[in-house]
Amino acid sequence: MNAARIFGVFLRLGLTAFGGPMAHLALFHEEFVKRRRWLDEAAFADLVALCQFLPGPASSQTGLAIGYLRAGRRGAAMAWLGFTAPSAAVMTLLAYGFALGGSGEAPAWLHALKLVAVAVVAQAAWTMGRGLWTDGRRTAIGMASAVVLLLLPVPAVQLAVIGAGAAAGRWWITAGPSTGAAASGPGPACAGGRGARRAGALLLAAFAASLVVLPAAAEFSGLPALAVFDSFYRAGALVFGGGHVVLPLLQAEVVAPGWVEDDVFLAGYGAAQALPGPLFTIAAFLGANVPVFPNPVTGALVALAAIFAPSFLLVPGLLPFWSRLRERSGVRSALAGVNAAVVGLLLAALYDPVFTGSVRNAADLAWVLGAFGLLFHLRWPPWLVVGLAAAGAEAAERASGPLAALF
Repeated sequence: MNAARIFGVFLRLGLTAFGGPMAHLALFHEEFVKRRRWLDEAAFADLVALCQFLPGPASSQTGLAIGYLRAGRRGAAMAWLGFTAPSAAVMTLLAYGFALGGSGEAPAWLHALKLVAVAVVAQAAWTMGRGLWTDGRRTAIGMASAVVLLLLPVPAVQLAVIGAGAAAGRWWITAGPSTGAAASGPGPACAGGRGARRAGALLLAAFAASLVVLPAAAEFSGLPALAVFDSFYRAGALVFGGGHVVLPLLQAEVVAPGWVEDDVFLAGYGAAQALPGPLFTIAAFLGANVPVFPNPVTGALVALAAIFAPSFLLVPGLLPFWSRLRERSGVRSALAGVNAAVVGLLLAALYDPVFTGSVRNAADLAWVLGAFGLLFHLRWPPWLVVGLAAAGAEAAERASGPLAALF
């Protein structure tokens, strides 16, 4: 298939795919299974299962896998570029706005975005908890993870908690039978001969080696740009659970070293909710704000390349092995433990830095509760809540009325 055609299809999706990863997957199903018939139901289910199993952004990786199956590496690149470019471009332009804003007191709309981010993360934690804490053992793993991270909020502990969740799941959780294509035989998502398995093994080895080589090279060279690439690569390589769970890992990687201020980080996270496409494009906003690059565009491109690089290694690397791997009960049990732990990770991040970095008084809390009500009970889309909050805060500030005091 022509890779340009793949780019066009995914560009349209990248301009219209609001609502987060689950909504993206629903759109992919409608587009590629029902409308275009690029995949059958079994093959699509197999791809989704694979990308849920992997660290990184599930919807972006599903799109990348579809592109790869249609037109190889070029198809994967075009699918990713089309789906990612719209929101990445907007986030980079937003970063330019922050850079031109100068110093001084933060504007009202900036604080409004931070407050909406509290509500969005709370909704994500609630939804993920209901879906992944399905029994007492999973809940215990998740709650223990949250307690540990609240007491020891450092990056090394975050990674240790994920590993401990995998170990606890492996030995403590009995996973259910696998579903999808493996139940009826391997579909095209799992096809691959000896040559494909050899190439996949090399890609997986490169993924693992990068986790060791990049930090060592950054430390040895002393190059700030390489350190930034390493930080975003690790965030993309070690986050399980999708876009919202990348929040605490990225916060530890870019705020703790002083590259990005906490206020700017949370505002960018809130703004990302208003855009279509993958939430991981917050990397473009953060990279553009890191002051080690000659210009914001370079920083945005480096951060984007780094955070999505693990997906380009993992997806084609595991496709030839997936039909056999997913049949192993130990793998499914370990994944269940990881998923339970990442909900605890998100809960801990909801308190610090999201809540503590945004809510300053009772009026702020009232705004958060209102935004949560719109998102959770009235089911307003996040982009609409974000837009209304920012517009309302700005209007209140200009009017210099009583509401302006809230910000």
